[in-house]
Amino acid sequence: MPCLADSIRHMHPSLQELVTAVEQAPSLALMLLAAGQLAHRIAVLLVQEVLTQRAQRPAELPSCPKCGTRLRSKGFLPRQLTTRLGIVRWERRVGRCPKGCKIGQVAPLDETLGLTPHQQTSVALKQMACALAIFVPFETAVVLLQRLLGLPVSPSTLWHWVQEAGQSAMQRLQRELDQLAEGQPPTAERLDENTSAQPLLIGADGVMVPFRPENGTPKGRTVWREVKVAILARLGQRTTRHGQTVTRLERRRLVAVLGDIEALRPRLWLEAWRQGIGQAKVVVWLSDGGRGFWNLYVQRFAVYAIGILDFYHAAQNLWKGAAAWLDGRTTQARVWFDTMRHCLRHGEQDRVLEELAAALQLEGLPDSARKTLSQVYAYLQTHREHIDYAKFKELGLPLGSGLVESACKWLIQQRFKGVGMRWSEDGFNHLLHLRLAWVNGRFDALFAEPSPNR
Repeated sequence: MPCLADSIRHMHPSLQELVTAVEQAPSLALMLLAAGQLAHRIAVLLVQEVLTQRAQRPAELPSCPKCGTRLRSKGFLPRQLTTRLGIVRWERRVGRCPKGCKIGQVAPLDETLGLTPHQQTSVALKQMACALAIFVPFETAVVLLQRLLGLPVSPSTLWHWVQEAGQSAMQRLQRELDQLAEGQPPTAERLDENTSAQPLLIGADGVMVPFRPENGTPKGRTVWREVKVAILARLGQRTTRHGQTVTRLERRRLVAVLGDIEALRPRLWLEAWRQGIGQAKVVVWLSDGGRGFWNLYVQRFAVYAIGILDFYHAAQNLWKGAAAWLDGRTTQARVWFDTMRHCLRHGEQDRVLEELAAALQLEGLPDSARKTLSQVYAYLQTHREHIDYAKFKELGLPLGSGLVESACKWLIQQRFKGVGMRWSEDGFNHLLHLRLAWVNGRFDALFAEPSPNR
């Protein structure tokens, strides 16, 4: 029976040393490592051989795109590409215009393979590098690339790839926003029957990010700027091992922008169309008391959605009223707050409003306490339709916006608020759009190989 190691050894002189390394490995771990290096080398040789065979096939050179004259062959010239397998080298036929038109060298095989004239790195390698940069700092990403693929990539090169992909994502988004403004909403994502029957949740929040005071220099004091983040998800359910039914977010999509509510508005509306806001049986808007977010709800989403004020934010305001009125250090303040919180949670919001109104009528109430109680009363009265928590719970809807906060933590805090991090606006935006593409399931589309006929 022929020995596989001997067969591989005779395939190419460069494989002999790699085969010997596998045979002489003192441990399984080292054996697997050496075998992986051998596999990579064989893969490169196979790709180079196939490319050489394709290059040798008879093929007619195209015409000059300027004058229409058939290009003249200038023989075979070398080409190389850095890929996930390593550096791949081959030769292919090139042609030039016999009339001297300035079109450079034309290599039909390069176009067939989807390569641009000066491309030095494969799309797949850029995609893998950018995927790493989504989760870890650039310096860490290049170390991982070196260990995983054995390819040296500098942080500046990786940053260039992130800019390239991020710019592609931003341009695609802008085209979709322009189409939406012209009355052409996007096609809704396809949903299975079970998912389409689930309630559609929409929530929004803001998170602060550290920026450099000036682009191009790390000097100066940190400037904190707010990023608006919104989440759209279907509300599914699962049963825990203890038999308890809990809500689970499914088909999660995120929207974010470094800007104000006006910048968030069209982006969120675009994504809402994608997630089928017009067809969803139940739509829920869940947010804290931020005035900008609720104005957005009233102006754009109130026609479609049930509005829910975050219960814990409402309770926090109740405590402010109790602390200002009854002194937060007293048992009386705690008892009153606990009672009102229970009433609010279990459908007695009118009683809560009545208690606040009665407190405001008390004689001798300090001006500071009266002001705080008035603000709490106005706040809850404004959101009277959004604090019927007993009804919302009965419908199986969430009461707290923790799911939005968790989205902010994953999307923004985990990557953009590391120790010592300060961002330029361009750097932040490029990477933000890559993270959005990843979580929204659109990352691979940014790196789609061009069609050979394009």
